[in-house]
Amino acid sequence: MNTLINAPTQSKSVLYLDGVSVSFDGFRALNSLSLFLEPGEMRAIIGPNGAGKTTMMDVITGKTRPDQGEVIFDDHVDLTKLNESEIAELGIGRKFQKPTVFESHTVADNVRLALAGERTTWSALFGARDLITDNEIDTVLERVRLKSHCGRLAGDLSHGQKQWLEISMLLAQDPKLLLVDEPVAGMTDAETEDTASLLRDIAKTHSVVVVEHDMRFVRALDVKVTCLHEGSVLSEGSIDAVSTDDRVVEVYLGR
Repeated sequence: MNTLINAPTQSKSVLYLDGVSVSFDGFRALNSLSLFLEPGEMRAIIGPNGAGKTTMMDVITGKTRPDQGEVIFDDHVDLTKLNESEIAELGIGRKFQKPTVFESHTVADNVRLALAGERTTWSALFGARDLITDNEIDTVLERVRLKSHCGRLAGDLSHGQKQWLEISMLLAQDPKLLLVDEPVAGMTDAETEDTASLLRDIAKTHSVVVVEHDMRFVRALDVKVTCLHEGSVLSEGSIDAVSTDDRVVEVYLGR
């Protein structure tokens, strides 16, 4: 199967959506959505419920096939021709709103299970996962502020710490692009502030798309913002420009 296409004429992109539409039983979840993400960029996606944010993430990760449009990764790979596992192997990691960690395992073992490498039955039988060094695990956990918790059971962590652990599990797989869905939902103010700092740090070495409703958190990210409405881009620019756009105020911020 040939998944390579001609790169778009713009500058290099890590993610390029053009004219993407998706309908469910007559409801148009995405309506000619176009989005361009540069390598190393972090983008915040906002918008009211039903704006198409989750469907957009589903399309990027192969969970949902678009009815029309292009979805291009790393400037040349047509994601619409690939399934979910193939897309994950390309280097696209997704974190859902509710953290999914192995609660009966330690924090370190959660990262050990996620670290990039062979995951075949053969490697499991002969202990290949045990060859991962503590230094590799410590490096990942230190980045997400959890190194001092490496021996704790994941189930004993706070909600915010579980979110960070899941982010560390994604980072361990060294993706080119991270999709992060409402990372600060249910967090304390202090955890929210720390998460903004964490994602800004991650964005130094990875491309990141963050879907979020908490506008204070979005402002703390200090990145370009895209507001979706009825399946397409309503407004795009700095947080100040988007948050003062009369259309955004009317359909989203004013509610």
